[in-house]
This record gives sequence, structure tokens and C-alpha cells, in this order.
Amino acid sequence: MNTKSLSINKILEDDFFEILNYFKTQFPIFHNSNVFYRDVQNGVKNYLWRKNIIVNNKQLEDLTGSYCKIAEDKNIFKKISDNNWTLNYPEFKTVTPGDPL
Repeated sequence: MNTKSLSINKILEDDFFEILNYFKTQFPIFHNSNVFYRDVQNGVKNYLWRKNIIVNNKQLEDLTGSYCKIAEDKNIFKKISDNNWTLNYPEFKTVTPGDPL
């Protein structure tokens, strides 16, 4: 990993919850919902783009993997498979049943 990737990894760690909240504005994620790798990848890419950081596909794969690992370490993503997790984040709990959008 090059220096640019290391500094971007630092952004992913430092802004972890900000990024998670950004995901919520982009994708329908809620406490105990499924989270898919491609959604995380698109979220990371769009978040970085909003920060004027452009990455290539290889860097994006590495950064998405790093973000998912951070989320697993924080016990926010509970792994179901290599590309699928359950979101364990009670702050995103829905209050009323039905379509939250």
C-alpha cells in the first residue's frame, strides 16, 4: 500500500461514524439489516469523491476491505459471508414498522 492509501485509510478510521451516517443517506441501512460489499464500496467511493479524493479500482477494493474490517473490529458489521454483513448499530433502529423511507 502506498502513502496515499495509508492516509486515506486514516480518513476511513477517523471518519468512520461520519461515513456510516453518510451511507445511511445513500442506502437503506438500518439496525439488523443486511449490508452488502458493493453498497459499502459505492459508499466509500462516493464519500471520498465528496472529499475530492479520487481512487482507482484497486485502491477502492483495498479501502473497502479496510473499512469493512474496521466495522467488524468495532462489532458494527457482523459477518455473514465474505460479501455480506448484518448491521449491529442500534442508533439506526427504526421506530415505526413499515417502510422507513
